[in-house]
Amino acid sequence: MTEQDNNKMPFTTHLEDLKKIMVRSLIGIGIGFVLCYLVKERLFTILAAPLSQVMPEGSTMVYTGLPEAFFTYLKISLFASIFLTAPYWLYQVWSFVSPGLYDSEKKYVFPFVIVSSLFFIGGALFAYYIVFPFGFKFFVAFTTEFIKPMISVKEFLSFSMKLLLAFGVIFELPIFMFFLAKVGLVSSQTLSVKRKYAYLLVFVVAAFFTPPDVVTQVLMAFPLMVLYEISIWVVRFAEKKKKASADDEETDLDDEEEAS
Repeated sequence: MTEQDNNKMPFTTHLEDLKKIMVRSLIGIGIGFVLCYLVKERLFTILAAPLSQVMPEGSTMVYTGLPEAFFTYLKISLFASIFLTAPYWLYQVWSFVSPGLYDSEKKYVFPFVIVSSLFFIGGALFAYYIVFPFGFKFFVAFTTEFIKPMISVKEFLSFSMKLLLAFGVIFELPIFMFFLAKVGLVSSQTLSVKRKYAYLLVFVVAAFFTPPDVVTQVLMAFPLMVLYEISIWVVRFAEKKKKASADDEETDLDDEEEAS
């Protein structure tokens, strides 16, 4: 299907395609959920490792509601499945977006899936190995002989998953900027000129998602600034590809006119 044919497709057809993609993605995540639930205790142990390393000796987590532990295992299995099946549902996202691209651009399907998956999972790993140790150490540092940590598994999971998903999504910034450049909503020149405002926004976002200390805020802000600079280069690449595709299409039209 060409881009021109896609533009003529009724809106209801796009909705049907979106529905199919959502169903396929949910099925894939559901299968991953079942597999992850089989090793739910191991997954929770791995997730809690950075916290357990900084907690006082003999400390344990608690749950205050009867179903809390059960729902904690359900949630951690779901979140683990989202990361495990990232290549599959990212491929589904591409299959929905690709009809609006030029034929020459659709060959990027596998690079897109691979790079998006690596960035998404890489963001989560950065949070787990870099941000978690500093963040947990900061909070546990308030422990005294009178004040002892009794951390709820529910609150721990909520805090951890928010950070993991936030870093995973944030690391997709270059990919997101690539598609914005494709539809003409951003340009490399604009991103370069607005750099100082973007950096200010980066620290605001970092302050919102991280504990209230300078170290962890910088740990989130620094990769965001790096990703922003990468996004500028990615947008420049997208602009060159878009211009080349447009020139090729114009050349083909001129050849057709001359032949007729």
